[in-house]
Amino acid sequence: MSEFTDYLQELLRDFGPIQAKRMFGGYGIYHQGLMFALIADDTLYLKADDQNRGEFTQLGLPAFCYVKQGKEVTMSYYQAPADMLEEPEQAIYWARLAYAAALRARPLKK
Repeated sequence: MSEFTDYLQELLRDFGPIQAKRMFGGYGIYHQGLMFALIADDTLYLKADDQNRGEFTQLGLPAFCYVKQGKEVTMSYYQAPADMLEEPEQAIYWARLAYAAALRARPLKK
């Protein structure tokens, strides 16, 4: 596990336990079995949806994009604000926003 994921686990200690799982050259960040963030190129991205996307766009934060078969693909994850990584209270606020979006996005059980 990278130093960044170790730091993130410490930063989000009061949010609750998180797990970092390797995926596609980065990490998926999970809480209670649900992915709410990802790390790519040592940059943290948080889950967004229609209810919280405005918080990211107001700050001018970019969405996570990658190129697949020559086409740019944008995912529903936005770069975390810089102050999140420096202030535990902000880290918990943003983690809760992202986790709530992940909860809303999970499929309904039948």
